[in-house]
Amino acid sequence: MHQRKIIVITGLSGSGKSVALAALEDAGFYCVDNMPVKLLPKFLELPLQDDSEIAGLGFVMDLREKGFLNFFPEIFHELRQRGYNIDVFFLEAEKNVILRRYSQTRRHHPLSHDRTLQESIQLEIEQMGNIRKMADRIIDTTGYNLHDLKSKIFNLVETIIHSRPMRTHVLSFGFKHGIPRDADMVMDVRFMANPFFTAELKDLDGRNEPVRDFVLNNNNSRVFTEKFHELVDFLLPLYEKEGKAYLTIAVGCTGGQHRSVVIAEALYEHLNRPGRPVMITHRDVDLKI
Repeated sequence: MHQRKIIVITGLSGSGKSVALAALEDAGFYCVDNMPVKLLPKFLELPLQDDSEIAGLGFVMDLREKGFLNFFPEIFHELRQRGYNIDVFFLEAEKNVILRRYSQTRRHHPLSHDRTLQESIQLEIEQMGNIRKMADRIIDTTGYNLHDLKSKIFNLVETIIHSRPMRTHVLSFGFKHGIPRDADMVMDVRFMANPFFTAELKDLDGRNEPVRDFVLNNNNSRVFTEKFHELVDFLLPLYEKEGKAYLTIAVGCTGGQHRSVVIAEALYEHLNRPGRPVMITHRDVDLKI
């Protein structure tokens, strides 16, 4: 049995694979970008210098290699049969986000020979469908900046390596900007009174005390918050029992500026205690309404 952890990062072009690979390097992995699939079995047999200091091996593999689609399924099945400890991370993002990223970097898409960028992206989505089905983890990077994605990958890898307690990610968002695809639980708080329609609160967000007071200081909000926390407290041990390493609880309001931020902050404060890894992200709080 081969004990060293191997993580293969694949997915759509423009989804953040290079950022994910950098996170693996930060976690102590020996990393190789654009590793040819057919060379991987031979590479895994090589002795590595300072072997004891290497947390694992990380590879990016994708459509830049012409034989990737043909050889990936067979070779990975064989390696797993031989006992290699491999996780496949598949990164993706919404098409309009990938288009924007390409326009910002001015890079060429690997399938863009005689096609428009939109056609290339759609073709890659179709061609990568079977690889996506093989993945152990599918990570939608649509709502992440570079720092957030790197942090997410790093924390996920640390959990895998060290068998740490399940990490909980509390995420606020606005429904008008789309539901986070990586959410395990989604709580809709649009039933609450909206500070947006109060002139002195409109330009603030849920991290400001006046907005927090507006949202929480009424009987319905107090009852809801208590029951929501009770529900989460009940579910977390059940998710941990099922072996889940990472749980994302998304709280949404209309714009992701006020109510969802307040309730997400309150949940984070409730969960943030010694021995329970928890982080919070406000995905849409800095977007213009």
